[in-house]
Amino acid sequence: MIAKNGAEALEILQETTPDLMLIDLEMPKLDGFELIKKVRAKPETAHVPIVIISSRSAEKHWKIAEDLGVNVFLGKPYKENELLNHLSRFIRTSRK
Repeated sequence: MIAKNGAEALEILQETTPDLMLIDLEMPKLDGFELIKKVRAKPETAHVPIVIISSRSAEKHWKIAEDLGVNVFLGKPYKENELLNHLSRFIRTSRK
């Protein structure tokens, strides 16, 4: 599923729980960090692996992501193979 912004992502999460989430930090209506806070605050979604893909990759962004419990932080540009390896690992783990 694809959400156009953080607010839409929250609406989708009321209907379904994804196997993982790919989140950009720069989104309209609700930025990535605010979305992650809300995802981690709900027991139904707190366990969902989160991968950030963002051009905002300063050390302060990494630290905030770590404090929020983000599983992987990929700065843009990222290596597609690296992303696919992370996705594969999370999907294998969720199916056990």
